[in-house]
Amino acid sequence: MFARFPEPGQVKTRPIPALGPESAARRQTTLTRLIPDACQEKIAAVQSVNVEIWFAGGDSVRMSELVGGNYRHNRQHVADLGERLNHAVAAAFAEDARCVLVIGTDYPIIDARLSDKALVALDTAEVVLGPALDGGYYLIALRSARPELFQGIDWSTAKVLRQTLEIARRANLRICQLPPLSDVDIAEDILIFRRVCESFLDVLPEIQRGTVYVIVLTLNEAEWLEQSLKPLAKLPGVEVIIADGGSTDATIDIANRMGFRVVSARSGCGRQLNAGAALASGEVLLFLHVDTQLPAEFQSHMGFVINGGAMAGAFRLGIDAMRRGLRWIEWGANLRSRFLQALYGDQGLFLWAEAIQHLRGFLHWRFMEDCGFSRRLRRYGRIQLAQVAVSTSARRWLKLGLWQTTLINQTCRIGLRCGIAPERLVRWYVRRASRTL
Repeated sequence: MFARFPEPGQVKTRPIPALGPESAARRQTTLTRLIPDACQEKIAAVQSVNVEIWFAGGDSVRMSELVGGNYRHNRQHVADLGERLNHAVAAAFAEDARCVLVIGTDYPIIDARLSDKALVALDTAEVVLGPALDGGYYLIALRSARPELFQGIDWSTAKVLRQTLEIARRANLRICQLPPLSDVDIAEDILIFRRVCESFLDVLPEIQRGTVYVIVLTLNEAEWLEQSLKPLAKLPGVEVIIADGGSTDATIDIANRMGFRVVSARSGCGRQLNAGAALASGEVLLFLHVDTQLPAEFQSHMGFVINGGAMAGAFRLGIDAMRRGLRWIEWGANLRSRFLQALYGDQGLFLWAEAIQHLRGFLHWRFMEDCGFSRRLRRYGRIQLAQVAVSTSARRWLKLGLWQTTLINQTCRIGLRCGIAPERLVRWYVRRASRTL
């Protein structure tokens, strides 16, 4: 197991803006303990399994106190990650190991079953890899020392897995890949903690019963933020989280002045919504676009929907401009939402927090994350439309044109259903929108 001693402010610095240095360190403490704990039963049953912890930072005494158990503790050599991995693997095979598994500590869902799968796969493969969704890998298992697998790799980038696979194929090695996992190295990935909350009670706040958390998407929205969200400021039973995608205007300053919590994530609707959901401690979550205003007494309307047996809901779409064409767009959107349970993000999607945890959050799409999420949500529970409408700005329709905007949107949705990659649709959308202006 490769680990870093959880020193506050020194370990896993990327989640610090969202969690704070102390919580980030506590998070890493729990992660570092999970894998040895998962291996305990196997170690007791199979005496030929040895667990070694290769660590950076701290010292052997503190690392032993942190992890416990009768494990060997080895300090990682001061070199790049590839050299450290190769040294650890070579040391194990020098002691006549039959096979070696190297596991990282950024993945709270790793358990003994994954190591079992890796060992079984080694019966026919020479190298087993556990792909990480960020382009790296969380596990590598080998039947012999293979130093070439750790050389010429751009570590800590999205190229790691691809480059490792290329090297293995050039060496004619038989390869097996395990199911992919997501690490929790950035704000939008912290949502994973909610799914294993028993282990991370000291990292994320406990769920507050009766509180609605409103998660608002922003990216350079200083013009709209205050006028749209002023009704939510200091509203009893409501907490607002601004999920910002890297604003360079006064958006964050305005949000802080209004008393809202701000979490920064990489730009993209899905990533930003996940980052906000991870830090929300309400039992009901409401996802909102910054240019959408909620109806009066929206909390009671939400309660009527989800307390009536629905897993999720949304408001009817209302657009704040007096154009006949916009009334047709509203009618079509509300008809589709009612009968097909397919929702727009600007309708104010709300749901029980446990639902988003069960579905592992939104897909990391730059747009159309609402379509992908509502489609997955339909398989999990019923979606119901509230009887009142939000008021959404007509700026997008007026900027691109009513029918041009509708045509572009529907083309993207059809493309998504036909299996076209979301990133490809984003590029087409941007090109098409720029030509329309």
